[in-house]
Amino acid sequence: MSKVIVPKGYQSVLNMYDTQTAIGLLKRTFEERLCLALNLKRVSAPLFVDPTTGLNDDLNGVERPVRFDLKETGTEAVVVHSLAKWKRMALATYGFSEGEGLYTDMNAIRRDEEMDNLHSVYTDQWDWEKIITRETRTEDYLKKVVQGIVGAICDTLDFLKCRYPQLNVDLQRNVSFITAQELEDLYPTLTSKERENAYLKEHKTAFIMQIGDKLKSGKPHDGRAPDYDDWKLNGDILFWNERLGCAFEISSMGIRVDEKSLDEQLEKANANDRRALPFHKALLNGELPLTMGGGIGQSRLSMLLLDKAHIGEVQVSLWDEETKKICKENGIVLL
Repeated sequence: MSKVIVPKGYQSVLNMYDTQTAIGLLKRTFEERLCLALNLKRVSAPLFVDPTTGLNDDLNGVERPVRFDLKETGTEAVVVHSLAKWKRMALATYGFSEGEGLYTDMNAIRRDEEMDNLHSVYTDQWDWEKIITRETRTEDYLKKVVQGIVGAICDTLDFLKCRYPQLNVDLQRNVSFITAQELEDLYPTLTSKERENAYLKEHKTAFIMQIGDKLKSGKPHDGRAPDYDDWKLNGDILFWNERLGCAFEISSMGIRVDEKSLDEQLEKANANDRRALPFHKALLNGELPLTMGGGIGQSRLSMLLLDKAHIGEVQVSLWDEETKKICKENGIVLL
């Protein structure tokens, strides 16, 4: 059963009609500001891929992709979990240059997702990727891009509040940067999610860096596949969500693996079998551009900026009967 948090006295600031109008305005506004901040152009992207290419993101390595067979070809396809790897191939195929990037609408079905106020089996993201150089493959450049994304989010909120002055959402533009190990050192007795809540309650906007490798405790802060982000140059953008009283992740992103970091991370993750896949072969042979990229949740951002209590208020998905009952009783209108 889904877990549902009901904020005390919750009532949506916007009705269903205004919510739909605001979501459209939000998406158009944010896309424009994101493209300006990161020099991105929109491209078309797949909903499903050939599983033998190694292009699908395997997330934490245990989630099952949705599979189906194609009558005409007699082959199998899998619905994407994300486009982390596909985007890098696309930058090379489409002829993008250094400093340029792409973004696309990514829609996925994550059937093993644990559902709650923030999580649904339907995932919608702006997936973006841009070509960088060896000189900009640094933590300083990563931080600069993070600040640009946060700025685009805050600009979008300011624009929405001009149109809908009843929105009472405030976000902190200044980003607090901290590594996952520094966070564990700061709160050694807390779980990773509890650490995020404690830190974001104080700092409001943060980028938690270096996620994927084991910490001193022997556990990673969170799971990351070994073959897209460089675990030393990645992280999550989080805001403090006043409505729900918790840290609220908007984006997972990072500088992507090069030949050296891919080799090291495949070894650490005991995933050496992937070296034979076309994507991994090309990367290990230095045939793909150096890139950075990430995913920014569309429903997550809509939920945050429109002050909604549940992700089902801004996207259409499937929910268990108990969740629907609780939401109906407490004025949370699921689409």
